[in-house]
Amino acid sequence: MLNPKIEKAFNEQINAETYSSYLYLSMAAWFDNQQLAGFAHWMKIQALEEMTHALRFYNYIHDRGGKVSLKPVAGPPANWQSPLNAFEEVLKHELLVTGLINKLVGLARKENDYASDNYLQWFVKEQVEEEASAEDVIGKLKMINQTEGGLFLLDKDLSARVFTMPIDVRL
Repeated sequence: MLNPKIEKAFNEQINAETYSSYLYLSMAAWFDNQQLAGFAHWMKIQALEEMTHALRFYNYIHDRGGKVSLKPVAGPPANWQSPLNAFEEVLKHELLVTGLINKLVGLARKENDYASDNYLQWFVKEQVEEEASAEDVIGKLKMINQTEGGLFLLDKDLSARVFTMPIDVRL
């Protein structure tokens, strides 16, 4: 049986992960409007990943006998100053999510919920990857810094990102 405090916190995390998906979909729309289809593609893949994170929490709550309780999702911003600004916002957001995951780990440990602590370790590792991915694109954007053709080449590079549905996520 899932601890009620953990259940509440995990339901809040479903909302946070869904907002993340919505934010990245909004960024994808902005990039599409900027004629940067590769950047938009990268963001669409990121939106899919975030939705699988929400599904992981959904399934975990259900598997532990808890009740999934969905709340309204806030609307994300719709405009950014530049591709670099958008990715700086991605990193800022991922750092926020890392903090949320760390708080969940702390709560699981405080409540002696070893199963939830173990479950959350996947997300701890995932956040390291999420931050590194955003930092990688930020580094490339800073390196090209208005170099003629640089944005075009990076856009092409980002269009190669592939989404693979994790085998452990049930729909």
